[in-house]
Amino acid sequence: KLAEAQIGQLFDVSRTVVRQALNQLSRDRLVTLEPARGAFVAQPGVDEARQVFEARQLIEAAIVRELCTRITDAQVAELRAHLADERAAVARTDVTGRTRLLADFHVVLARMLGNEVLAQLLADLLSRSSLIALMYQSSHSAEHSQQEHVDIVDALERRDARAAARLMSRHLH
Repeated sequence: KLAEAQIGQLFDVSRTVVRQALNQLSRDRLVTLEPARGAFVAQPGVDEARQVFEARQLIEAAIVRELCTRITDAQVAELRAHLADERAAVARTDVTGRTRLLADFHVVLARMLGNEVLAQLLADLLSRSSLIALMYQSSHSAEHSQQEHVDIVDALERRDARAAARLMSRHLH
């Protein structure tokens, strides 16, 4: 349960501001609002988790396929730096940091295409995915996920669209 008064005190804001934030989080499906009961952290079930990742799989395989045709060496270097940050967060068992970085990797890929609408759509799916990952992903899964990101960047660097799309699909499956 998310208590408005406590959240307001924690962030030194009014309950009105907290209520507005909770309403936005509800629209993003990160919080569930129940009449006469209050706000609760959303608890997506397995079916919803599968649907979110299936949508991502369709979108992101296309993203990496297209990115292979136009990625620059500077963008590959940017991705390598991001991978180093991911690896460090996973190694120090920084759950919040690793979850954010592992999700940001996918938004970085979308932004590299220069399509902000696509990046925002993906960011919305990723916010839901991050909640799912926090609920279901173990440290071992995070290490595995980070290594899959390395494999995807390797394929992007080779400009191997088929391998990049296959690796992304397997990663999200």
